[in-house]
Amino acid sequence: MGREEHTCPVCGQPVATVVRRYKTLGAWVPKWVAGPCRNPECEAYVGEGAGRKEEPGSESGPKES
Repeated sequence: MGREEHTCPVCGQPVATVVRRYKTLGAWVPKWVAGPCRNPECEAYVGEGAGRKEEPGSESGPKES
């Protein structure tokens, strides 16, 4: 298999490859896609902390009783 390099569609800079997954026929299948652009001068720029989703129920801090 060849190695595919992903680039930002806006600025053309190389971006990281991230793994997404989808379910087909009852099984989760990985799909490698382009990650977010980290070029601060690009219109499609995503900061380091942005874009992360927390899992439901994994709230940080002390829990109220």
